[in-house]
Amino acid sequence: MRTIARVSVVMVLASVAGCRQVMPDDAETSPVGPSVLSDREVAAALGGRVDFGRHVKPVLEVNCLPCHDGKEMPRFLDLRTRATAMTAGPYGPRIIPGNPEGSLMIRNLSVMHAPVKAMPPVGNRLTGEEKRILERWIAQGAEWPEGEAGRLRKPRG
Repeated sequence: MRTIARVSVVMVLASVAGCRQVMPDDAETSPVGPSVLSDREVAAALGGRVDFGRHVKPVLEVNCLPCHDGKEMPRFLDLRTRATAMTAGPYGPRIIPGNPEGSLMIRNLSVMHAPVKAMPPVGNRLTGEEKRILERWIAQGAEWPEGEAGRLRKPRG
C-alpha cells in the first residue's frame, strides 16, 4: 500500500512540475483573480478577528474545494469539514492552529504554488489578501465550527 501511495505522490509532483511554464493570458489558470470577498470583508479580516463563516469559508469553497473535496484527489487534503481538514497527511499536519508557518496549507500556497502558478489548476488563484486572511485565521487559532456551519460545499454553477 505504501508503494502505491509513493507512486501517486510522484505522479502528482511530476504533473505539477510540468506546470512551471509562464501561463499565457488564455490559460485555464489565471495569474490572480478578484477576491471572492468584498473589499469591506477583506478589510475587516485583515484589521481584526478573522471569522470562519464570513472570511475563510467563502475562500476555501470557491478556490480550494473544487479539488480538495475528498473525491477529486482522495488521500490528499480534504476540506469538507474541520475533522478532515485537520487530519495529518503523509507530509504532516495540514493546518496547525496558531502556527501558519508550520501548516502545509500555507506553505504550499506560499512556496510550492507561487512559482508553479497552478493552484487552483482551473480558475483564479488566491489573491495576496486571501492568502494573508488564511494565514491570520490559522495564527488566530483556526477556529472552525462543527456541524453544518463548518461544512464546506462546492459552489453551484
